[in-house]
Amino acid sequence: MMDNITDSMMTSTSAVLNQAGQMQDTLQAFTQPKQPAFTITLDGKNISSTLADRLISLTLTDNRGFDADQLDIVLDDADGMLDIPPRGVTIKLALGWDGQQLVDKGSYIVDEVEHTGAPDTLTLRARATDLRAGLAAKREKSWHATTLGVIVRAIAKANNLTAAIPDWIARQKVEHIDQTNESDANLLNRLARRFDLVATVKHGKLIVCKAGDAESVSGKPFPTCLITRASGDQHRFNVADRNAYTAVKAQWQDIQRAKRGEVIVDANTRFERRATVTKLGKKSKRTKLAAIQQKGIEPSASNVKVLRHVYASEATALQGAKAAWQKLQRGAAEFSIKLAEGRPELFTELPAKVVGFKPVIDSQAWVINKLTHTLGDGGLVTDIELEMKLDELGS
Repeated sequence: MMDNITDSMMTSTSAVLNQAGQMQDTLQAFTQPKQPAFTITLDGKNISSTLADRLISLTLTDNRGFDADQLDIVLDDADGMLDIPPRGVTIKLALGWDGQQLVDKGSYIVDEVEHTGAPDTLTLRARATDLRAGLAAKREKSWHATTLGVIVRAIAKANNLTAAIPDWIARQKVEHIDQTNESDANLLNRLARRFDLVATVKHGKLIVCKAGDAESVSGKPFPTCLITRASGDQHRFNVADRNAYTAVKAQWQDIQRAKRGEVIVDANTRFERRATVTKLGKKSKRTKLAAIQQKGIEPSASNVKVLRHVYASEATALQGAKAAWQKLQRGAAEFSIKLAEGRPELFTELPAKVVGFKPVIDSQAWVINKLTHTLGDGGLVTDIELEMKLDELGS
């Protein structure tokens, strides 16, 4: 998932993606069928050989943000010889193909165990370890006249994590936000929605980055993975007119200054930072986000998305409208595909190029937002869900 966005993974990931994406279909026709392989350790003990003959299915769901990755393992216990492990034990998984280096898919903590019959089966359900930490504890704190970087670094420090946030995101201003009987995770989710970001925790890092931007925390672009129609069993492309809003409206009310108003963002809105003006009419060193309308806005009530939240200032309303508009545009078109030959090296936020479909699909730049790797009777397959890449939105 998002732990792969560190720069240390860039070189090796690029090589793997190029080899897997460009050579996979050609080699498949001339080689014997590949055999899936996995390594599972339970509290440090390798139990792969024990599970090999009992494994009915293994499903790993790779999610974006604070929706924790989930691992489900279903085992055959017809002979009744399996022990039921206690909750809280740690499972580590590596996944791939026989004869190749397996891909480390991380650590998970078992939080649900189920035994059913007949025939008897044992199901272990585990979730990513990093999201079970203190981020869920509720706190009381107010933030005023600060930046995203200050908030993220403070939360990371309080939870014994290392903050990983691009400089340009860290500089984003936060005029005021209250954390009232609210967890750090929920506060980060609110901030992520306001600025159209993704926040998650992986391998001891609190990672905050732009949603759909297809870049690492340091700003380096990820290598693009190639997905061909020949490598998939099923696909689905969908464009929903009901989501095709032409604009987003956000309302704001400054109670202290007795001011109120609204801002509207559409495809013709350009954003830039401009110097503020002092009471004496002089330019100050402080800047604020300004919306420049390149064409007049004449939206009808039927195709304008009105945000329900009333913001505390014009600046925060503009941030909210901008984020909502970008999110709407990414969701305007959706594409999903089931790969007959699984690719465990893929991860969310990775840019993708698809080939062999309709021109409108092939010409679009995509970003992976969810992955599901399944190992079972059908071998190792990967379900991929993609959304439009942010660069293609013109916003």
